[in-house]
Amino acid sequence: MDEVCLKIDAPPRKVWDLVTDVTRYGEWSPESAGGHWLAGVGGRLGASFRGRNRRGPFRWATTCTVVEWERPRRFTFEVELSRMRWGYRLTPDGEGTLLCEWREHIGSPVAPVRALLALGFLGRDREALMVEGMRTTLRRIKAVAERP
Repeated sequence: MDEVCLKIDAPPRKVWDLVTDVTRYGEWSPESAGGHWLAGVGGRLGASFRGRNRRGPFRWATTCTVVEWERPRRFTFEVELSRMRWGYRLTPDGEGTLLCEWREHIGSPVAPVRALLALGFLGRDREALMVEGMRTTLRRIKAVAERP
């Protein structure tokens, strides 16, 4: 499991609204191009969303399902193709929020994803790229959350 945390000078509810808005993921993540809730239903346990991703010339979509929705503390989803679980944990910290993003493997990726990983098309050191991407994501969320 990988985890990255950052103190944000904004209340948990404001940070929650940002991390659960999958339509804005393209603003935060260096790999995401955004997403949308499927069936027009979002913001609840069991809801699914389609994420769009990019790395160099490669573009792909993923289907994700919310497995934890505890406003304004925990938001966790599972990614079908990569067999990953991603989550955000928000902890009140004085007037602000300690925001942690984490990810863990929950199985072996599907065959096409395994092939892309083995060939290095999604980055030679994919694990390090993901951790650095998490740091970038949190810095970008912080910048928006701390705006007046």
